[in-house]
Amino acid sequence: MKQDMIVILDLGSTENTTIARRIREMGVYTEIHPHDISPDELRKLENVKGIILNGGENRIVDGTPVDISPALYECGYPMMSIDHPTAKCEKRLDTIPADDVLQGFVFDVCHAQANWNMKNFIEDQVEQIRRQVGDRKVLLALSGGVDSSVVAAMLIRAIGNQLTCVHVNHGLMRKHESESVIEVFQNQLHANLIYVDATERFLGKLEGVSDPEQKRKIIGSEFIRVFEEEARKLEGIDFLGQGTIYPDIIESGTKTAKMVKSHHNVGGLPEDLKFELVEPLKQLFKDEVRDCGIELGLPTSMVYRQPFPGPGLGVRCLGAITRDRLTAVRESDAILREEFAKAGLDKKVWQYFTVVPDFKSVGVKNNARCFEYMVIIRAINTVDAMSASIERIDWDVLQKITDRILAEVENVNRVCYDMSPKPPATIEFE
Repeated sequence: MKQDMIVILDLGSTENTTIARRIREMGVYTEIHPHDISPDELRKLENVKGIILNGGENRIVDGTPVDISPALYECGYPMMSIDHPTAKCEKRLDTIPADDVLQGFVFDVCHAQANWNMKNFIEDQVEQIRRQVGDRKVLLALSGGVDSSVVAAMLIRAIGNQLTCVHVNHGLMRKHESESVIEVFQNQLHANLIYVDATERFLGKLEGVSDPEQKRKIIGSEFIRVFEEEARKLEGIDFLGQGTIYPDIIESGTKTAKMVKSHHNVGGLPEDLKFELVEPLKQLFKDEVRDCGIELGLPTSMVYRQPFPGPGLGVRCLGAITRDRLTAVRESDAILREEFAKAGLDKKVWQYFTVVPDFKSVGVKNNARCFEYMVIIRAINTVDAMSASIERIDWDVLQKITDRILAEVENVNRVCYDMSPKPPATIEFE
């Protein structure tokens, strides 16, 4: 069933996702599009029932207020304007509308139907994938994380054995991560899986690189290069499947919003990309991705697996990556995950991990002065990854984790706990 859609046009608001999520919670599908969308582009969107012009603090770009094309007003769609005094709309508001006002516009003015749900979304995406791919083949980067796993399940439902999954070990995986991916997807789910160990290749490219954005883009570019090489060994690979989700796109910046950080599957793609992209999750928030996975029949343990960034431990080994600090991140992360599981926190805390900065602090070991790294623990809770709160960990649990890290991880003499929510901090350090 084609879902009715409300389109939110971004005229500089920081609340686009808030409004989009509230409308989706009403059972109506929404998408956020740039303010300069053309009438032809708008008409290509299916089942549009109304438009919200969402202005705000970022509406002034290069000294000029952004606005929509005047031709959009003649397209015949009901419109509601928020903080946008020049718009010729049926309804105009100065603040984020209350639920009853929003519901009135969506249902009474736009006459949208509440037919947004995961079953319908999956049916639509399967149909779109089949239309896009036809009888050709797709190559998918399968990290084993939630996003790539759900994409794999979606593609398997849509095109079956036309999908080839590639798992790349870039040397930035968590402890035993690659072994787990092979066991689950190849041995248990019998996926068509190719394993590539590119550890030395990635670490060589990243040697001496300290800028977080440059690291992300190097990792993203190398990923694509590896897939291109694997595709050349196969026949008829025309598409690259990716687990891009909505927060990735939003945080990578829009025409009226500043970039928070680029994501490896949004801003790091090389210009000479040889594949057409298949991104069936790019309009979903993280909690919706999990709902999608459950609807597709994936096991709960996989769907609620710890989130893991595409650049892996590369953005948790802060600054220029060194092998000793990379080992410290990997080993301390394994201890944290083991102790959280023992304490039942793995089912309570949305995301938890360790990072190791690129500086040392003085300490004492074996009655002698030492100069070693610190490990920082981060544990947060969130619904959609757009904001996050800090988990209050029991002191005894933190003490046990600290004792183990100091005793078992080499080159570490200090453990800290990060108390910063998002915003102002992001979930990851880089």
